[in-house]
Amino acid sequence: MPRLAALIASWPATVQCGFWVILSGTLMTLQLAIVRLIAGEVHVFEIVFFRSVFGLIIVLPLLVRGRAIHLRPVRPWLNVLCGALAFIASVLFYFAVQHMPIADITAIHFSRPIFASIAAALILGEAMRGNRVLAILLGIVGAAIIIRPGLVDLNVGIVYVLGVVAVQSFNPINRKILSKVEHPDTVAIWNVATILPMGLVSMLFVWTVPTPAQLGWMGLIGLFEILNQRVLARAYMQGDAMVVVGLHYTRLPIAALVGFAFFGEAPDIWIWAGASVIAIAAVVLARGEMARVGGKS
Repeated sequence: MPRLAALIASWPATVQCGFWVILSGTLMTLQLAIVRLIAGEVHVFEIVFFRSVFGLIIVLPLLVRGRAIHLRPVRPWLNVLCGALAFIASVLFYFAVQHMPIADITAIHFSRPIFASIAAALILGEAMRGNRVLAILLGIVGAAIIIRPGLVDLNVGIVYVLGVVAVQSFNPINRKILSKVEHPDTVAIWNVATILPMGLVSMLFVWTVPTPAQLGWMGLIGLFEILNQRVLARAYMQGDAMVVVGLHYTRLPIAALVGFAFFGEAPDIWIWAGASVIAIAAVVLARGEMARVGGKS
């Protein structure tokens, strides 16, 4: 492992960023594939609960060794809200994977930055002009190409994914507010601390005793989730927002490959076309935000 870490560290920053983003996309896609494999046997609420339990077990040694951990938040209720929204997003994501191909879910989820921009305008009062308006319009067109309302039957999975997008559009704003007053470890700890009891209460209504194999799969989901968080943080450390946003769309071919390998799913041309339009929208948005920040400095 030290040799591998040293090898990766020797690469140019942009190459490292690309490596971490692609690895993040792979970890996230594999999570969804495992959920799809076991969701017919284990309820989604139970999966989310055990994912959090195993994730906490995995990260606990790192938290114990850390010296800058703050367990008393400045804004506890906002931390709880972030954790609650994360719980809802996870549940909706896992419900969606039972009804839709993984690549379709991934493509629709690409619209999150667009809706987050709308939420920022509504909640934070940020201006809606220029690149933001263009990006939002393109994002809506891209989502419409994928969903094709009125032309294909509405899949309930689409409703779940759009719910994920809506929920996750607000959490970055909450996190932006918290970042000004909280230590990052505080937010991470309270995220898990909120999801665990919510998952426990929800799970009690659908509880079944998991088999050792199912526990193993859920442990793997927890491991992938923790690794994904750490990997994505490294991507942002090595590349600016523009690079990360552009590379983020490598998730679609990854999702298509995993979906085909595990379930024989092949996304149609509309998925690729819509995702491409949404990717262009996100790049337009990122370029505008970078230019805006650069103009202020």
